[in-house]
Amino acid sequence: MKMLWRLFACFFKIGLFTFGGGYAMISLIENECVDKRAWITHDDMVNVTVIAESTPGPIAVNAAAFVGYKQKGFWGALVATLGVVLPSFVIIFAISSFLERFLEIRWVASAFRGVRAAVGLLVLDAAVRMIAKMKKDAFAVVILILSCAGVLAVDVLSLRVSTVFFVIAAAVVGLIVFGVQRAVKGGGKG
Repeated sequence: MKMLWRLFACFFKIGLFTFGGGYAMISLIENECVDKRAWITHDDMVNVTVIAESTPGPIAVNAAAFVGYKQKGFWGALVATLGVVLPSFVIIFAISSFLERFLEIRWVASAFRGVRAAVGLLVLDAAVRMIAKMKKDAFAVVILILSCAGVLAVDVLSLRVSTVFFVIAAAVVGLIVFGVQRAVKGGGKG
């Protein structure tokens, strides 16, 4: 029961104090679940980020479910997911009743401008951590460079291309390379 409470409290804190969605939460989830508590490894964190990005649903919810499941099975996944979702639900529900008036308050608008800058830094921090700890083989570096160049080109040219395209393209290229490597090692068999 203590572990379920710890899972809930940890993810409630992450959900309560993180603005900007799942990408901003990745850095905090890694800090809390890998560095502080060692509930999962860094490799687990990289894998859950990739899987969460590739599957439907918010990254933070998928990550919370994964960590909770690793610790306490179904109940851990449920409790961790509730913990990360509950703060946002309560805050949005409370704000929605007077949203227009809320955003017209000068200090609230200023606070949100500051939060936007901090969110950018959290996303950048998560990216730098993942890049620093990824395997530095030629394939991974080429995919990283091509993906960054593609996303930058889409932004600069104001094209309407979803970043999901880059995730799917990288997965397809990875599967092709894996298939070719397997065929070469097996002498064409299997």
